[in-house]
Amino acid sequence: MHIRLLYACREIMHAMWKPNKFKSVYLLATFYVLTLTIPSAVSVYWAFGDQLLDHANAFSLLPKSGFRDLAVVLMVIHQFITFGFACTPLYFVWEKVIGFHSTKNILVRALIRIPVVIPIWFLAIIFPFFGPINSTVGALLVTFTVYIIPAAAHMLTYRTAFARENAVEKPPFFISSWTAVFLVNTFVVVWTLIVGFGFGGWASITNFVHQVDSFGLFAKCYQCPPKNPATKQISKAAH
Repeated sequence: MHIRLLYACREIMHAMWKPNKFKSVYLLATFYVLTLTIPSAVSVYWAFGDQLLDHANAFSLLPKSGFRDLAVVLMVIHQFITFGFACTPLYFVWEKVIGFHSTKNILVRALIRIPVVIPIWFLAIIFPFFGPINSTVGALLVTFTVYIIPAAAHMLTYRTAFARENAVEKPPFFISSWTAVFLVNTFVVVWTLIVGFGFGGWASITNFVHQVDSFGLFAKCYQCPPKNPATKQISKAAH
């Protein structure tokens, strides 16, 4: 997963040097990612269904096997790569604050980034239930930043005839007029607001509330089934 995300981001970064190619590269990168994420997601949901509603840690549902262990190892590698990739802006801000942003020594930059890494690493150990939090944030915030705000901003930018006449990029060949463009943007805003923010927010918050009892600080194995369920039930019955 990390490899494909980094590859997609690298291609998008190169496309930014030629902005006219950005949209096509972004679209291709999106299709590339979806072809790898959707099949695996569908397979897990097909196998476990409603069990995933209260098990954010899907690995806890997989039977113990070499493939499960390999998946865990790959996910750990994924987390390492994503952590470094996602924290890069924070690293730059920290280096700017302490005055080391112009240092070219890689070892020095690695050392000064440790104060940023340690608190985040510690918080990740304390709060392993990031999945439900992430889904809630995605439904309530990402829907706006990725879909609603860009579509609404496009409509506001080209709301006047003068802006439409002087637009650098005209409507694509498969959309014949600006009216059609506005209709598409309106559909994206309304659909995402109702389905993504409304139903998605409701579902993620409900799921969060249902799983809150399984949350625990410093959980050794988040939402993992007990090793000896029968023994646990007997002990409960005894009490």
